Amino acid sequence: MKKTTFLKAALGAAMLFSASLSAHAEDVLAKVKAAGTLKVGTETAFAPFDYIDAGEHAGLNVDLFAEIGKELGVKIEWVALPWEGVLPGLEAGKFDVVAGPATITKARLERYRFTVPIAEATVAILKKAGAPISKPEDIAGKAVGVGKATAQLAQLTEFSATLPTKVDIREYPAFNDAYADMAAGRIVAVANSLPNIAFVAKQRNGAFEVVLPPFGKKTYFGFIGTKDADHASLVDAIDAALLKMKADGRMAKLQEKWFGQKFDTPDAVKDPAF
Repeated sequence: MKKTTFLKAALGAAMLFSASLSAHAEDVLAKVKAAGTLKVGTETAFAPFDYIDAGEHAGLNVDLFAEIGKELGVKIEWVALPWEGVLPGLEAGKFDVVAGPATITKARLERYRFTVPIAEATVAILKKAGAPISKPEDIAGKAVGVGKATAQLAQLTEFSATLPTKVDIREYPAFNDAYADMAAGRIVAVANSLPNIAFVAKQRNGAFEVVLPPFGKKTYFGFIGTKDADHASLVDAIDAALLKMKADGRMAKLQEKWFGQKFDTPDAVKDPAF
């Protein structure tokens, strides 16, 4: 074969391979748009992001994905399950993306792709009103609830190791279970992200109180997708929608609606605090 003929053949093969990869990478987004539905996995016990209000799914994530759906031209189909089953469900292909949201960490970035951050996730303490806790260090030796398999658990464990007496950490499948135990006096406090506990304290009308300052490192919440090429275009499209919402003020309005304040979040988190 002449050199020029070989080069042309090689170039043609490379172009076909590249085109094949490109089409393959667009499969999930194309399928979502063809079906007209984006399947979103989440738990519904993480107020104010996702929770059940008078029998209806409500929260910041519901509002955000409604806007994402408009930008992508699709409807949102929610798939609810306990948090410990959400990420395995994503990997098993039961849905296209996870709302959650989840704290963006180094370990998670190695396995998943996160979207544009949607809020801060710094960890703080929520106590039962009247409990003798005036600062985070006062939880030493006390029973404190936290979500099972969460970044909040990792930070609480790390913080506990710095105290003179380790915290009696109680893990719960859902934060609502922890709040119920705190109301019943079985634990004295719950560790969760500041946006979550500020919302819960407001909803409980003085029964619970937020302990400031937060003790966790400054972290952020994001939605979760897989890192494979099939899903890249879908997460790219969700990122574009979220950035558009940041630019036109829709995200700030929704943050103020659900948290009572807006957060100055980065457009991406490439080097998380932990």
